[in-house]
Amino acid sequence: MIFRSRFYPFNKNDSKFKHIALIGIGCNVGNCIRRFKKLFLFFQSHPKIDIISTSYLYKNPPFGYLEQEDFINSVIVISTSFSPIELLNFLLYTEKKFNRVRTFKNAPRTLDLDIIMYDNIKLNKKRLILPHPYFKKRDSVLLPLYLLRK
Repeated sequence: MIFRSRFYPFNKNDSKFKHIALIGIGCNVGNCIRRFKKLFLFFQSHPKIDIISTSYLYKNPPFGYLEQEDFINSVIVISTSFSPIELLNFLLYTEKKFNRVRTFKNAPRTLDLDIIMYDNIKLNKKRLILPHPYFKKRDSVLLPLYLLRK
């Protein structure tokens, strides 16, 4: 199911910073719509992030661990002055701020943030692989990304 809410979708034509990143967002615990709104406002208020666009929201079934609620997913395009590793650290901090608890792989979550792409960089480090190695296999990224272009 595809739907909209405040800030999803969102578009503007300019950007403040040099680097462009595509962030995948997901949630399946609690009020995900309200959490995505708060995430948008949190990103928007950060001095090193400028939101360029967001996609429609996409409700889809979980993968991996199937005994959980459906996910709400979207993608956010930002410009940033963070390096890729700094952005990763910021996203991990943000997940924690929004009460993400990592109990096991593919567990339910209050917020999941993934760097899908960062500029045209290819990176293969222990903590970060760019572009995201599985994004082409995930409808939770592909459909919002497709809708972003509409």
